[in-house]
Amino acid sequence: MIRLRRPWTRLASAAMAGHVYFELGAGVGMPGASVVGPGPAALLWAAGTAGAQRAAGSSSAGTGTAVLNATQLAAALAHLAGWPRRWTRAGVPWLIDCEGLGPELMRWYNPVVHLGGAASLVALLAEDRRAPVWARLLPLAAVPVLVRLQHAEHQRLRELARRRPGWWNRRLQPERS
Repeated sequence: MIRLRRPWTRLASAAMAGHVYFELGAGVGMPGASVVGPGPAALLWAAGTAGAQRAAGSSSAGTGTAVLNATQLAAALAHLAGWPRRWTRAGVPWLIDCEGLGPELMRWYNPVVHLGGAASLVALLAEDRRAPVWARLLPLAAVPVLVRLQHAEHQRLRELARRRPGWWNRRLQPERS
């Protein structure tokens, strides 16, 4: 049996990809779609995920995977901090709505966001211990910036849905009379 290198990093990057493709499939676009369009954004996310998976398999990717995992954790934390939420009995933040997905999709979306964040945290603690401290912590300082970027992207996607409705932004389109 072959043991994969950095399984938590692999899981975290797969969960991040699942997160953005969930958004696309649900009809709220995906990060970057407001700038380059849904097709190119999907290709960029696929290439980025493939690169992350390749990096996770490298024997020399310590600092790079630490930055990747910390950035993925920061993105999950930004979602949980920047969108309407409630707290579960276990003390875990649970999104009520996010990026126009609506409450009806939150029971599926929350586990994807939480899985990506948790896998990134475990990867930082278990797989990236030898990486420089700055590589593990500096991206976490970006959480407030990521919250603002998420909201700005959401506004651009809503405007795009109004001007150019399509299957990929259907949940963001204004209600038709």
